[in-house]
Amino acid sequence: MSVVLRLCRTCEGPDWAMLRTALEDLDVRIVPQDCMNGCADPVSMALQAPGRATYFFTGIDPEADAADIVATIRTYLEAPDGWIGDARPCGRLRLCLRGRVPAL
Repeated sequence: MSVVLRLCRTCEGPDWAMLRTALEDLDVRIVPQDCMNGCADPVSMALQAPGRATYFFTGIDPEADAADIVATIRTYLEAPDGWIGDARPCGRLRLCLRGRVPAL
């Protein structure tokens, strides 16, 4: 299943090269996204996949949080309909979650 990881291209942040490398073994497409309205706590990130919940995070450092982003995507893929019931495996990202929307 292909996961779309949207990172705000409007937020100033580190290079995404390290994150791209960390995600190589997963079916993830990084999509630069114009402002996602998380400006108070950059960098904004969204996680989406067909038939799965959508997650919105702020305060992400794509470089420093690369391992937690990978862990979150793995947890997301293992969760029924992408609805993560126990976010402890997501590391610091569980504290950066600003919203989740159930799958359509």
